[in-house]
Amino acid sequence: MRLRFSLMAVALVASAVSATAQEPARRFGDVVSRAVSRVYQGNNGPEQTERFSRKIKIGRDGRFSVSNIAGDIVVTGGSGDEVSIDAVKRTRGSQAGLASVTIEVDAGNGRVDVRTAHSARTDRVRVDYTITVPASTEVVARSVSGNVRVTTVQGSVRAQTVSGGVTTSGTPKLEIAKSISGDVDISDIATDRGLDVTTISGAVRGRNVKARSLDLKTVSGDVVLTDALCDRIDARSISGSIEYSGSLAKRGTYDLTAHSGNIRLTLAESTGFHVAAVTFSGTIRSDLPLTIGGDSDRARGNGRRGINRRSIQATFGDGSATLNVHSFSGDIVISKR
Repeated sequence: MRLRFSLMAVALVASAVSATAQEPARRFGDVVSRAVSRVYQGNNGPEQTERFSRKIKIGRDGRFSVSNIAGDIVVTGGSGDEVSIDAVKRTRGSQAGLASVTIEVDAGNGRVDVRTAHSARTDRVRVDYTITVPASTEVVARSVSGNVRVTTVQGSVRAQTVSGGVTTSGTPKLEIAKSISGDVDISDIATDRGLDVTTISGAVRGRNVKARSLDLKTVSGDVVLTDALCDRIDARSISGSIEYSGSLAKRGTYDLTAHSGNIRLTLAESTGFHVAAVTFSGTIRSDLPLTIGGDSDRARGNGRRGINRRSIQATFGDGSATLNVHSFSGDIVISKR
């Protein structure tokens, strides 16, 4: 029986776990990573390779998916109406191991699906994909152990891995970017949909992101978001800091929560906001003039003095946006962009 994508399907479920199950999911991701590494990294012999190449007409608004178990995936948007698939099977085990791994392609009706199929559980083979699709193609890319990178694809994009990093750039309709053990980096997003960006062990970084809503979550790592404009942001880290730099939408809602880390907001002065900020063992300070408790308090951050409170309800300008900021053991800083 071939070992296809069932292992990865099970593993990716863990990336959607609730906060109460995040620690078991992280352990699950570590177990998957170690198991895949033992099976597919091979011994210290000379590397042997086998190449696969194929081009398939898909049309300009087709759907493409690629599913891998061990190895990197790189997908790039280009011109034309063809999908170009180049793959390299690699092993440091026996030559017979390469033959036990097949690349299956199912195509038809504007759709191309690529899968890596292993007929032996100990073949010690990884497959690295380099794929070019028409820029407007809808793309789904998944791997168990490997990095996933998608660039300049204008159609909707979903990129996921268990053990590895996820990077997307120039993908304005990105919908999902997830990892269990690895960093997630996204940039140049412009969508009227919601966007889900999560990892369990790794950092989450976003640049030039415009979306209706944005969920950024990690257990162990920092969350850094720059040049962002969203109606709703929910950013959470248990062991890491949160940094947000960008504009606020009028009547937008922004929830930032860090258990063990600082939270820094660098904001344009064009939009007013109401802020509820709480820290258990840190300080709260602001470079923007805030109205606190009904009194005008030009409490600009001044070294360690800050506002000298651990809980505030305050307003800047017209108070049209809402900030809910919570840190257990870190400072909260609001600065001027």
